[in-house]
Amino acid sequence: MGQAALKSVDEKSTLDVSSALDTVTECAADGRAIRQIPDKAIEAIKKTGYFKAFLPKQYGGLESTPQEFFKASVDIAERDMGTAWASGIIAVHAYQLSLMDPKAAEDVYATGPDTFICSSYNPAGAKVETVDGGFKLSGQWGWSSGSGHCSWVLLGGLIFDQGQENIHYRTFLVPKSDYEIVDTWNVMGLQSTGSNDVVIKDSVFVPEYRTHHQMDGFNCKHYQDNPMYSIPWAQMFVRVVCTPAIGAAKHALQLFIDNATGSSTDPTRLAGDPDVTRRIAEASNLIDETEAIMYRNFDRLMGHVMAGEEIPMIDRIKFRYQASLVIERMMEAVDLLFDVAGGRSVFNDSPIQQIWHDIHIARAHVANSPVGFARNLGAVQLGADSTDVFV
Repeated sequence: MGQAALKSVDEKSTLDVSSALDTVTECAADGRAIRQIPDKAIEAIKKTGYFKAFLPKQYGGLESTPQEFFKASVDIAERDMGTAWASGIIAVHAYQLSLMDPKAAEDVYATGPDTFICSSYNPAGAKVETVDGGFKLSGQWGWSSGSGHCSWVLLGGLIFDQGQENIHYRTFLVPKSDYEIVDTWNVMGLQSTGSNDVVIKDSVFVPEYRTHHQMDGFNCKHYQDNPMYSIPWAQMFVRVVCTPAIGAAKHALQLFIDNATGSSTDPTRLAGDPDVTRRIAEASNLIDETEAIMYRNFDRLMGHVMAGEEIPMIDRIKFRYQASLVIERMMEAVDLLFDVAGGRSVFNDSPIQQIWHDIHIARAHVANSPVGFARNLGAVQLGADSTDVFV
């Protein structure tokens, strides 16, 4: 599942989060209660180097491969999906920053490599004005996961300078001194992600070098020596908002098996129930196939960039579609189990119910809605031009 290709790039893994996993488990309930990852869990994960996985070595990072990073993300999500979701989003921003003007990274990491960045890419609430040397930015952005732990934010906005035909999208990098966080995250799942709103009431100046043009991301422009950074930004980001579901579904499967074999006076009774055994097999296979596709796709992406080759556009479009399917398939896997999980699963403290809520809430993220990506892939295969630049 991708490990052979991983080894060919780097013989020794640079990323191991195992020392943090028990702390993640210990803090999971508190995280849901306070609606953000507890500091204790953040510190434990930080010590493993996870947040520096995609940070270039020149700033004190690890330059871990995508395979290593997403293996670690799955491991964290097996303990708590919300923690993996928000931690992964924080961590992946180091990758985007490596694609921007190096002066932006110098600003962020001037105080050290453990500086955290959050984001909200939805441009709906943004107001952008072009000025000399940069932009004036204000507005309100929702769903900024992990924002309570971060000192910078990446915010999406549309620029209309040359009329409706020339609208373009940028991401703006803003320090904490220029924004505030509004507590809005009262939800039924993924509570510990702390995905609150970011607000800039009065316009703030963002210099040109602290912005990332969408087409630079599409064209794989970057400033690093490591060819890994030629992997499109979209292929990295979309995976942090779906991959945690793989770990969560693994957790649900293990909870179901443990309950089935440990709560009955006759543990073999359920082994003879053809409906239960079918559900376990189907859920297990869905998880396995989905995880295998992820590693295979990153093997191919890494294979191309390490060989100095351009990634075929059809692969980028297909891999984007396959990432959008992860949540639906993990929902299917967990639903198979939850439907027959027994009476205890209806109580609010049921671990498998929490996973059910987390995965279903993740489906609400726009990146996890596969219809548009399916249409684009099918149309391109029939000879049409791609309509998506976030691939």
